[in-house]
Amino acid sequence: MPPKTEYSRLLNRTIEALLPLLAVPVALLIGAVMIYALGVNPFQAYGTLFQGAFGNISGFTQSLVKATPLLLVGLGVTIAFRGGVINIGGEGQLIVGALAATAFSIGFSDLPRIILLPLTLLIAALSGAVWGGVPGVLKARLGVNEILSTVMMNAIALQLSNYLLRGPMIDPAEIERGTQIAQSDLLPQAAWLTRLMPRTLLHSGAILALIMAVLVYIFLWRTTIGYRIRAVGLNPDAARYAGIPVRFYQALSLILGGAFAGLAGGVEVAGVHHRMIEGLSGGYGFSGIVAALFGKLHPLGAVPASVLFGGLLVGADRMQRATQVPSALITVILGLVVLFVVSSEIWARRRARRRETRG
Repeated sequence: MPPKTEYSRLLNRTIEALLPLLAVPVALLIGAVMIYALGVNPFQAYGTLFQGAFGNISGFTQSLVKATPLLLVGLGVTIAFRGGVINIGGEGQLIVGALAATAFSIGFSDLPRIILLPLTLLIAALSGAVWGGVPGVLKARLGVNEILSTVMMNAIALQLSNYLLRGPMIDPAEIERGTQIAQSDLLPQAAWLTRLMPRTLLHSGAILALIMAVLVYIFLWRTTIGYRIRAVGLNPDAARYAGIPVRFYQALSLILGGAFAGLAGGVEVAGVHHRMIEGLSGGYGFSGIVAALFGKLHPLGAVPASVLFGGLLVGADRMQRATQVPSALITVILGLVVLFVVSSEIWARRRARRRETRG
Protein backbone atom coordinates (compact mmCIF):
# COMPACT_ATOMS: atom_id res chain seq x y z
CA MET A 1 0.00 0.00 0.00
CA PRO A 2 1.46 3.40 -0.95
CA PRO A 3 2.42 5.71 1.91
CA LYS A 4 0.21 8.53 3.06
CA THR A 5 2.23 11.08 1.10
CA GLU A 6 1.42 9.23 -2.13
CA TYR A 7 -2.29 9.41 -1.35
CA SER A 8 -1.92 13.10 -0.62
CA ARG A 9 -0.13 13.75 -3.90
CA LEU A 10 -2.73 11.79 -5.85
CA LEU A 11 -5.55 13.71 -4.15
CA ASN A 12 -3.88 17.05 -4.87
CA ARG A 13 -3.33 16.19 -8.53
CA THR A 14 -6.93 15.02 -8.88
CA ILE A 15 -8.28 18.23 -7.37
CA GLU A 16 -6.06 20.37 -9.60
CA ALA A 17 -7.11 18.41 -12.70
CA LEU A 18 -10.83 18.76 -11.90
CA LEU A 19 -10.75 22.45 -11.01
CA PRO A 20 -10.94 23.73 -14.63
CA LEU A 21 -13.94 21.44 -15.24
CA LEU A 22 -15.80 23.30 -12.49
CA ALA A 23 -15.39 26.56 -14.40
CA VAL A 24 -18.38 25.90 -16.68
CA PRO A 25 -20.95 25.01 -13.98
CA VAL A 26 -19.82 27.92 -11.80
CA ALA A 27 -20.03 30.30 -14.78
CA LEU A 28 -23.49 28.91 -15.65
CA LEU A 29 -24.58 29.39 -12.04
CA ILE A 30 -23.57 33.06 -12.11
CA GLY A 31 -25.29 33.37 -15.49
CA ALA A 32 -28.43 31.87 -13.94
CA VAL A 33 -28.45 34.66 -11.37
CA MET A 34 -28.23 37.22 -14.19
CA ILE A 35 -31.04 35.49 -16.11
CA TYR A 36 -33.23 35.46 -12.99
CA ALA A 37 -32.54 39.17 -12.53
CA LEU A 38 -33.95 39.68 -16.04
CA GLY A 39 -37.20 38.05 -14.92
CA VAL A 40 -36.69 34.76 -16.78
CA ASN A 41 -36.67 31.25 -15.35
CA PRO A 42 -32.99 30.10 -15.55
CA PHE A 43 -34.00 26.43 -15.91
CA GLN A 44 -36.22 27.26 -18.87
CA ALA A 45 -33.51 29.43 -20.46
CA TYR A 46 -30.74 26.86 -20.07
CA GLY A 47 -33.06 24.05 -21.13
CA THR A 48 -33.80 25.93 -24.33
CA LEU A 49 -30.09 26.62 -24.82
CA PHE A 50 -28.96 23.01 -24.54
CA GLN A 51 -31.95 21.73 -26.50
CA GLY A 52 -31.10 24.10 -29.33
CA ALA A 53 -27.43 23.09 -29.30
CA PHE A 54 -27.54 19.33 -28.72
CA GLY A 55 -31.19 18.27 -28.61
CA ASN A 56 -31.56 17.30 -32.28
CA ILE A 57 -29.52 16.53 -35.38
CA SER A 58 -29.91 20.02 -36.80
CA GLY A 59 -28.69 21.70 -33.63
CA PHE A 60 -25.83 19.27 -33.09
CA THR A 61 -24.52 19.57 -36.64
CA GLN A 62 -24.70 23.35 -36.39
CA SER A 63 -22.74 23.13 -33.13
CA LEU A 64 -20.07 21.15 -34.99
CA VAL A 65 -20.03 23.80 -37.71
CA LYS A 66 -19.39 26.47 -35.09
CA ALA A 67 -16.82 24.25 -33.35
CA THR A 68 -14.69 23.87 -36.50
CA PRO A 69 -13.23 27.42 -36.67
CA LEU A 70 -13.09 27.50 -32.86
CA LEU A 71 -10.91 24.39 -32.87
CA LEU A 72 -8.59 25.66 -35.60
CA VAL A 73 -8.14 29.02 -33.87
CA GLY A 74 -7.73 27.20 -30.54
CA LEU A 75 -4.93 25.07 -31.98
CA GLY A 76 -3.10 28.21 -33.05
CA VAL A 77 -3.62 29.74 -29.61
CA THR A 78 -2.31 26.54 -28.01
CA ILE A 79 0.91 26.65 -30.02
CA ALA A 80 1.45 30.33 -29.22
CA PHE A 81 0.78 29.93 -25.49
CA ARG A 82 3.01 26.85 -25.34
CA GLY A 83 5.73 29.00 -26.90
CA GLY A 84 5.40 31.60 -24.17
CA VAL A 85 3.61 34.24 -26.26
CA ILE A 86 0.01 35.42 -26.18
CA ASN A 87 -1.82 35.57 -29.50
CA ILE A 88 -4.87 37.83 -29.28
CA GLY A 89 -4.81 38.34 -33.05
CA GLY A 90 -6.84 35.32 -34.14
CA GLU A 91 -9.71 37.53 -35.26
CA GLY A 92 -7.58 39.51 -37.69
CA GLN A 93 -5.68 36.47 -38.89
CA LEU A 94 -8.96 34.68 -39.60
CA ILE A 95 -10.28 37.66 -41.57
CA VAL A 96 -7.10 37.94 -43.66
CA GLY A 97 -7.14 34.20 -44.33
CA ALA A 98 -10.74 34.39 -45.50
CA LEU A 99 -10.01 37.39 -47.75
CA ALA A 100 -6.99 35.68 -49.31
CA ALA A 101 -8.89 32.42 -49.86
CA THR A 102 -11.72 34.31 -51.54
CA ALA A 103 -9.47 36.38 -53.81
CA PHE A 104 -7.39 33.37 -54.85
CA SER A 105 -10.28 31.01 -55.59
CA ILE A 106 -12.17 33.63 -57.62
CA GLY A 107 -9.01 34.71 -59.46
CA PHE A 108 -8.05 31.14 -60.39
CA SER A 109 -11.53 29.68 -60.82
CA ASP A 110 -10.49 27.71 -63.91
CA LEU A 111 -8.26 25.37 -61.92
CA PRO A 112 -9.56 21.83 -61.34
CA ARG A 113 -11.04 21.07 -57.92
CA ILE A 114 -8.21 18.74 -56.90
CA ILE A 115 -5.81 21.71 -57.20
CA LEU A 116 -8.02 24.72 -56.44
CA LEU A 117 -9.45 23.60 -53.09
CA PRO A 118 -6.15 22.59 -51.42
CA LEU A 119 -4.44 25.73 -52.75
CA THR A 120 -7.31 27.91 -51.49
CA LEU A 121 -6.90 26.55 -47.96
CA LEU A 122 -3.10 26.74 -48.20
CA ILE A 123 -3.25 30.40 -49.27
CA ALA A 124 -5.57 31.11 -46.33
CA ALA A 125 -3.11 29.51 -43.90
CA LEU A 126 -0.10 31.30 -45.41
CA SER A 127 -1.88 34.66 -45.27
CA GLY A 128 -2.73 34.12 -41.61
CA ALA A 129 0.88 33.11 -40.97
CA VAL A 130 2.12 36.36 -42.52
CA TRP A 131 -0.38 38.36 -40.46
CA GLY A 132 0.72 36.56 -37.30
CA GLY A 133 4.35 36.84 -38.31
CA VAL A 134 4.31 40.64 -38.15
CA PRO A 135 3.82 40.71 -34.34
CA GLY A 136 6.21 37.76 -34.11
CA VAL A 137 9.03 39.61 -35.87
CA LEU A 138 8.28 42.81 -33.95
CA LYS A 139 8.63 40.90 -30.68
CA ALA A 140 11.75 39.04 -31.76
CA ARG A 141 13.56 42.03 -33.24
CA LEU A 142 12.29 45.01 -31.24
CA GLY A 143 10.76 43.47 -28.12
CA VAL A 144 7.29 44.85 -28.94
CA ASN A 145 4.61 43.44 -26.66
CA GLU A 146 2.70 40.84 -28.70
CA ILE A 147 -0.62 41.52 -26.95
CA LEU A 148 -0.59 45.13 -28.13
CA SER A 149 0.61 44.34 -31.66
CA THR A 150 -1.83 41.46 -32.26
CA VAL A 151 -4.77 43.57 -31.08
CA MET A 152 -3.70 46.38 -33.42
CA MET A 153 -3.40 43.89 -36.29
CA ASN A 154 -7.00 42.88 -35.62
CA ALA A 155 -8.13 46.46 -36.15
CA ILE A 156 -6.11 46.76 -39.36
CA ALA A 157 -7.54 43.51 -40.73
CA LEU A 158 -11.09 44.64 -39.97
CA GLN A 159 -10.63 47.95 -41.78
CA LEU A 160 -8.92 46.20 -44.70
CA SER A 161 -11.90 43.86 -44.98
CA ASN A 162 -14.35 46.78 -44.88
CA TYR A 163 -12.45 48.53 -47.68
CA LEU A 164 -12.12 45.48 -49.93
CA LEU A 165 -15.73 44.30 -49.54
CA ARG A 166 -17.04 47.77 -50.35
CA GLY A 167 -14.57 48.34 -53.17
CA PRO A 168 -12.29 46.01 -55.16
CA MET A 169 -13.84 42.74 -53.96
CA ILE A 170 -17.53 43.66 -53.88
CA ASP A 171 -19.90 41.33 -55.73
CA PRO A 172 -20.58 42.85 -59.18
CA ALA A 173 -24.24 41.82 -58.78
CA GLU A 174 -24.51 44.15 -55.79
CA ILE A 175 -23.32 47.05 -57.90
CA GLU A 176 -25.81 46.24 -60.66
CA ARG A 177 -28.71 46.04 -58.19
CA GLY A 178 -27.55 49.14 -56.37
CA THR A 179 -27.79 47.40 -52.99
CA GLN A 180 -24.04 47.70 -52.25
CA ILE A 181 -24.08 44.89 -49.66
CA ALA A 182 -20.53 44.33 -48.35
CA GLN A 183 -19.82 40.85 -49.69
CA SER A 184 -17.71 39.24 -52.40
CA ASP A 185 -18.77 37.24 -55.42
CA LEU A 186 -19.48 33.55 -54.89
CA LEU A 187 -16.51 31.20 -54.85
CA PRO A 188 -16.40 28.71 -57.72
CA GLN A 189 -17.99 25.42 -56.69
CA ALA A 190 -14.64 23.69 -57.18
CA ALA A 191 -13.45 25.57 -54.06
CA TRP A 192 -16.39 24.50 -51.88
CA LEU A 193 -15.81 22.00 -49.09
CA THR A 194 -17.94 18.86 -49.30
CA ARG A 195 -21.15 18.73 -47.24
CA LEU A 196 -21.13 15.73 -44.90
CA MET A 197 -24.89 15.62 -44.29
CA PRO A 198 -27.70 16.74 -46.63
CA ARG A 199 -29.74 19.76 -45.59
CA THR A 200 -27.15 20.83 -43.02
CA LEU A 201 -24.12 23.11 -43.07
CA LEU A 202 -21.80 20.41 -41.69
CA HIS A 203 -18.82 20.18 -44.05
CA SER A 204 -15.56 18.29 -44.41
CA GLY A 205 -13.69 21.11 -42.71
CA ALA A 206 -14.75 19.51 -39.40
CA ILE A 207 -12.76 16.39 -40.30
CA LEU A 208 -9.81 18.55 -41.36
CA ALA A 209 -9.87 20.32 -37.98
CA LEU A 210 -9.81 16.98 -36.13
CA ILE A 211 -6.86 15.81 -38.21
CA MET A 212 -5.06 19.07 -37.46
CA ALA A 213 -5.62 18.59 -33.72
CA VAL A 214 -3.87 15.21 -33.88
CA LEU A 215 -1.05 16.64 -36.00
CA VAL A 216 -0.50 19.54 -33.61
CA TYR A 217 -0.30 17.08 -30.71
CA ILE A 218 2.32 15.06 -32.59
CA PHE A 219 4.15 18.25 -33.54
CA LEU A 220 4.32 19.64 -29.99
CA TRP A 221 5.09 16.41 -28.14
CA ARG A 222 6.87 14.22 -30.68
CA THR A 223 9.14 16.55 -32.67
CA THR A 224 12.30 18.50 -31.87
CA ILE A 225 10.78 21.83 -32.94
CA GLY A 226 7.72 21.23 -30.78
CA TYR A 227 9.91 20.33 -27.81
CA ARG A 228 11.87 23.57 -28.24
CA ILE A 229 8.67 25.62 -28.47
CA ARG A 230 7.43 24.09 -25.21
CA ALA A 231 10.83 24.56 -23.57
CA VAL A 232 10.79 28.25 -24.47
CA GLY A 233 7.29 28.60 -23.04
CA LEU A 234 8.12 26.78 -19.80
CA ASN A 235 11.33 28.66 -19.03
CA PRO A 236 12.87 31.07 -21.56
CA ASP A 237 16.04 31.56 -19.48
CA ALA A 238 16.70 27.84 -19.17
CA ALA A 239 15.96 27.36 -22.88
CA ARG A 240 18.39 30.14 -23.75
CA TYR A 241 21.04 28.58 -21.51
CA ALA A 242 20.50 25.28 -23.35
CA GLY A 243 21.27 27.00 -26.65
CA ILE A 244 17.70 27.37 -27.95
CA PRO A 245 17.15 30.65 -29.85
CA VAL A 246 14.25 31.89 -27.73
CA ARG A 247 13.24 34.85 -29.90
CA PHE A 248 13.12 32.72 -33.04
CA TYR A 249 10.80 30.16 -31.47
CA GLN A 250 8.58 32.85 -29.97
CA ALA A 251 8.19 34.37 -33.43
CA LEU A 252 7.61 30.90 -34.93
CA SER A 253 4.86 30.26 -32.37
CA LEU A 254 3.01 33.40 -33.45
CA ILE A 255 3.50 32.54 -37.13
CA LEU A 256 2.06 29.04 -36.65
CA GLY A 257 -0.77 30.46 -34.54
CA GLY A 258 -1.60 32.84 -37.36
CA ALA A 259 -1.51 30.01 -39.90
CA PHE A 260 -4.20 28.05 -38.05
CA ALA A 261 -6.38 31.11 -37.61
CA GLY A 262 -6.00 31.91 -41.30
CA LEU A 263 -6.93 28.33 -42.15
CA ALA A 264 -10.05 28.76 -40.01
CA GLY A 265 -11.00 31.73 -42.18
CA GLY A 266 -10.46 29.74 -45.37
CA VAL A 267 -12.52 26.84 -44.04
CA GLU A 268 -15.35 29.16 -43.02
CA VAL A 269 -15.46 30.71 -46.50
CA ALA A 270 -15.14 27.45 -48.42
CA GLY A 271 -17.37 25.40 -46.15
CA VAL A 272 -20.18 27.65 -44.90
CA HIS A 273 -20.69 30.97 -46.68
CA HIS A 274 -19.00 30.27 -50.06
CA ARG A 275 -18.17 33.97 -50.22
CA MET A 276 -16.49 36.56 -48.04
CA ILE A 277 -19.05 38.53 -46.06
CA GLU A 278 -18.93 41.30 -43.51
CA GLY A 279 -18.75 39.92 -39.98
CA LEU A 280 -17.64 36.47 -41.13
CA SER A 281 -15.28 36.07 -38.15
CA GLY A 282 -18.20 36.02 -35.71
CA GLY A 283 -15.88 36.46 -32.73
CA TYR A 284 -14.20 33.10 -33.38
CA GLY A 285 -10.79 34.69 -32.86
CA PHE A 286 -11.62 35.45 -29.24
CA SER A 287 -13.85 32.45 -28.50
CA GLY A 288 -11.04 30.21 -29.77
CA ILE A 289 -8.90 31.50 -26.90
CA VAL A 290 -11.59 30.34 -24.48
CA ALA A 291 -11.66 26.88 -26.07
CA ALA A 292 -7.88 26.58 -25.91
CA LEU A 293 -7.72 27.62 -22.26
CA PHE A 294 -10.57 25.33 -21.27
CA GLY A 295 -8.81 22.50 -23.08
CA LYS A 296 -5.79 23.08 -20.81
CA LEU A 297 -3.77 24.33 -23.80
CA HIS A 298 -3.65 20.79 -25.16
CA PRO A 299 -4.53 20.14 -28.83
CA LEU A 300 -6.72 17.14 -28.02
CA GLY A 301 -8.32 18.90 -25.05
CA ALA A 302 -9.37 21.70 -27.39
CA VAL A 303 -11.60 19.29 -29.35
CA PRO A 304 -14.36 18.72 -26.74
CA ALA A 305 -13.95 22.29 -25.51
CA SER A 306 -14.65 23.62 -29.02
CA VAL A 307 -17.74 21.43 -29.38
CA LEU A 308 -19.03 22.63 -26.00
CA PHE A 309 -18.52 26.31 -26.75
CA GLY A 310 -19.77 25.91 -30.32
CA GLY A 311 -22.93 24.46 -28.81
CA LEU A 312 -23.23 27.38 -26.41
CA LEU A 313 -23.02 29.83 -29.32
CA VAL A 314 -25.72 27.93 -31.27
CA GLY A 315 -27.97 27.49 -28.24
CA ALA A 316 -27.63 31.16 -27.33
CA ASP A 317 -29.49 32.18 -30.49
CA ARG A 318 -32.38 29.85 -29.72
CA MET A 319 -32.42 30.97 -26.09
CA GLN A 320 -32.68 34.59 -27.19
CA ARG A 321 -35.60 33.85 -29.52
CA ALA A 322 -37.47 31.72 -26.98
CA THR A 323 -36.92 33.64 -23.74
CA GLN A 324 -35.78 37.10 -24.91
CA VAL A 325 -32.55 36.70 -22.93
CA PRO A 326 -29.79 38.58 -24.82
CA SER A 327 -27.44 36.14 -26.57
CA ALA A 328 -24.60 38.44 -25.45
CA LEU A 329 -25.03 36.82 -22.06
CA ILE A 330 -23.22 33.78 -23.48
CA THR A 331 -20.23 36.03 -24.16
CA VAL A 332 -20.29 37.00 -20.50
CA ILE A 333 -20.44 33.33 -19.50
CA LEU A 334 -17.51 32.49 -21.79
CA GLY A 335 -15.55 35.33 -20.19
CA LEU A 336 -16.35 33.93 -16.75
CA VAL A 337 -15.16 30.50 -17.87
CA VAL A 338 -11.81 32.01 -18.90
CA LEU A 339 -11.59 33.86 -15.58
CA PHE A 340 -12.23 30.72 -13.54
CA VAL A 341 -9.99 28.47 -15.67
CA VAL A 342 -7.05 30.88 -15.47
CA SER A 343 -7.65 31.46 -11.75
CA SER A 344 -7.71 27.73 -11.06
CA GLU A 345 -4.49 27.29 -13.04
CA ILE A 346 -2.74 30.02 -11.04
CA TRP A 347 -4.04 28.55 -7.79
CA ALA A 348 -2.86 25.06 -8.76
CA ARG A 349 0.63 26.35 -9.59
CA ARG A 350 0.88 28.16 -6.27
CA ARG A 351 -0.16 24.99 -4.44
CA ALA A 352 2.48 23.04 -6.35
CA ARG A 353 5.19 25.59 -5.44
CA ARG A 354 4.19 25.48 -1.78
CA ARG A 355 4.41 21.68 -1.78
CA GLU A 356 7.86 21.85 -3.37
CA THR A 357 8.99 24.39 -0.78
CA ARG A 358 7.83 22.17 2.06
CA GLY A 359 9.80 19.32 0.51
